[in-house]
Amino acid sequence: MKKIILTGGFLLTISGLAFAQNPVNTSSAGRQGLQAIQTKAANSAAPIFKFKEKDNTHDFGTIPEGPKVTYTFTFTNVGKSPLIISNAQASCGCTSPEYPKEPILPGKTGKIAVTYTTEGHPNDFLKSVYLTSNAENPGGAQRYELYIKGKVTPKK
Repeated sequence: MKKIILTGGFLLTISGLAFAQNPVNTSSAGRQGLQAIQTKAANSAAPIFKFKEKDNTHDFGTIPEGPKVTYTFTFTNVGKSPLIISNAQASCGCTSPEYPKEPILPGKTGKIAVTYTTEGHPNDFLKSVYLTSNAENPGGAQRYELYIKGKVTPKK
């Protein structure tokens, strides 16, 4: 009986060592690299944002403190499959985005309205809106970014 247990233990140890020599990289960086390669191959027909705004930025210029200001970004899906925005999140509570909930078909346009609250926020500002979608993003980024900027003149 002892021989059977010892032999079984020896075989388990050997098989464990054999699997430990497996060349698959299971580190976080290795998994991310593998996912990036798989994603790029899988997304050759992915949707793609194309915004009309230069550098995906809108400059409000100089505006008075008090009213809310809104700018609507317009984009076209220049990819080959429907573009689905799953979330739009602002960098702070003074900025709020509204985005289309329905898929944007290839060749069609969509709009994202970004509202900035000037009340209580005098001086220069630069705010971001982060878009999470199924689109292929520049540089392989995980999300797409829009920016609003300007200068709020304080109330007198």
